[in-house]
Amino acid sequence: MNEHSLLIQALVYLAAGVISVPIAKRLGLGSVLGYLIAGAVIGPFALSIVGEQADVMRFGEFGVVILLFLIGLEVRPALLWSMRKTIFGLGGAQVLATALVIAAASMAFGLDWRVAIAVGLVLAMSSTAIVLQTLDEKGLRQGPVGRAAFGVLLLQDLAVIPMFALLPLLATHAPEHAAAGGGHGGESLIGELPAWAQTLAVLAAVAAVVFGGRYVVRPVFRFIASARLREIFTASALLIVVGVAALMGIVGLSPALGAFLAGVVLAESEFRRELETDIEPFRGLLLGLFFMTVGASIDFALVMREPVVLLGIVLGLIVVKFLVMFGLSRLSGASTATSATISVALAQGGEFAFVLLTFTVGAGVIGAELAALLTAAVAVSMAFSPVVMLLYEKISAKLEAANAPPPPDDPTFEDAEPDIIIAGFGRFGQITGRLLQANGFRSTVLDSDIEQIEVLRKFGRPVHYGDATRLDLLRAAGAERAKMLVVAIDDQEKAVELVETAKKAFPNLIVLARAFDRRHAYDLLRNGADAVERETFEGALALGVTALRQLGFRAHRAHRAGDYFRRHDLRSFEELAPMWGQEENYILAARDSQQTMERLLAKDLERMKPTDTSGWDTTSLDEELRERANDGR
Repeated sequence: MNEHSLLIQALVYLAAGVISVPIAKRLGLGSVLGYLIAGAVIGPFALSIVGEQADVMRFGEFGVVILLFLIGLEVRPALLWSMRKTIFGLGGAQVLATALVIAAASMAFGLDWRVAIAVGLVLAMSSTAIVLQTLDEKGLRQGPVGRAAFGVLLLQDLAVIPMFALLPLLATHAPEHAAAGGGHGGESLIGELPAWAQTLAVLAAVAAVVFGGRYVVRPVFRFIASARLREIFTASALLIVVGVAALMGIVGLSPALGAFLAGVVLAESEFRRELETDIEPFRGLLLGLFFMTVGASIDFALVMREPVVLLGIVLGLIVVKFLVMFGLSRLSGASTATSATISVALAQGGEFAFVLLTFTVGAGVIGAELAALLTAAVAVSMAFSPVVMLLYEKISAKLEAANAPPPPDDPTFEDAEPDIIIAGFGRFGQITGRLLQANGFRSTVLDSDIEQIEVLRKFGRPVHYGDATRLDLLRAAGAERAKMLVVAIDDQEKAVELVETAKKAFPNLIVLARAFDRRHAYDLLRNGADAVERETFEGALALGVTALRQLGFRAHRAHRAGDYFRRHDLRSFEELAPMWGQEENYILAARDSQQTMERLLAKDLERMKPTDTSGWDTTSLDEELRERANDGR
């Protein structure tokens, strides 16, 4: 590939990603599917804008190399021990069970038992890149689904090591020199050696990575770090990843596998966080390029020639992996919903399958024609993965809604004459309600979150289901006789609507409301709220006071600064209220108010140095604030 052609390909791939991914995200399809669709459209088997994708695929695979290196950096002994049941139990069972089921199905279709086992092991892999990216986008990475999926994927990555050593022993014929992987593999310098010699070479390369990472790389990083040149450290981190990837390529192993091993070896290094920070920016862009090259690798000519066979393989693979993973997850104690989500997330082929298929062709285990068919099936299954997850979410949402207990339309209230009605009993409303109850006030609590209500009722709190914006529900809850309504619901628009409804229907009712920010606070006040409280203001101010103390301020000085800030902000909030909606005037006034605040604090700091032990200054803050009118503001 000449320089001009490479630049044109880079231009086309980048433009396709920039156009397709935002559209896919806007449509709710996710970035991964956007990249895959873009690659399929511009690839050699569709519009053929970029021609042969093999060269770009090799470059794009470096995104997977970096991803596996970063995953390896997280694999510390403590993590392995804490997740040992998930990794070695659930993950090991998934690989073995899936491989055996697929091998049995392959033998039923007439494949030799050695070929069938190889096919089963190859297709047991799932896509680490797609699964983790999808879980991140869905916000599931840190929960039980994310932990279980990560454990299984980690075991799969580890299992590739023995697979490269064992697969050559399943050879059924002389090695073939065919690019069945569609450019997914690399040239091995040991390809002409006997199987046993290749196995020894693989083990030697793995040992070299472990030894080098333990006894060579860390001293080198210490030497480079002493130079205090950030760009050299970044270059050194990339050098390690590229060097290990090249070593793995020499012995016919996956570069991504080598990077994973290097990350594992360096996981306990004092440079782990620095390495993660320096390498991370390269991951997202190169992974996007990898996803596009996967989409471009789908051979639509092969799909058209063998549509039934290919579709059967893809659907069979998804169904088998889903059923096996679901059964194992349920046996491990996971709930039905969690097990289903994990199973859907892992029900596709993986990027290691491309490398393993090329490797098995070169080792004489699988024929080139079968490998090409399986390569297309894996690519299609990866492309289908975000779609399957999207369909699963829609189906599960409908089933959940259908099976949810019907909320009572007309709740009966134990106390028809409460002192206070609290609308919304989440993290904010609970604190307010507990304080009022502890001081002897009777309250009626309304919330529209069924799950939250069920949890609170287990703790003995009588929370009622209902939409507090309904006037009839407020009357039934005792709003005509109550003294106060506390609005603490999460929906900003509904909160404003509730304040307006309550003040019009019950003018004598005191309405206090939780505001998300100044904008929301002004909206609530304009619609009748008697007082508002910005939900994060006091917590953020308290943290600021703590920060001042940690930075050397005496406790009374830090609290005084916090009190100055609170009272000035309240006065500023009230004075700027009439200007809300006049954007230019409001911004100018807000800037002026901020400058006044800074001058007041600077003047107070001058009077009370941290070394001063005389105590609180006796000057009245109110007098200071009133002086602003004569202070040239």
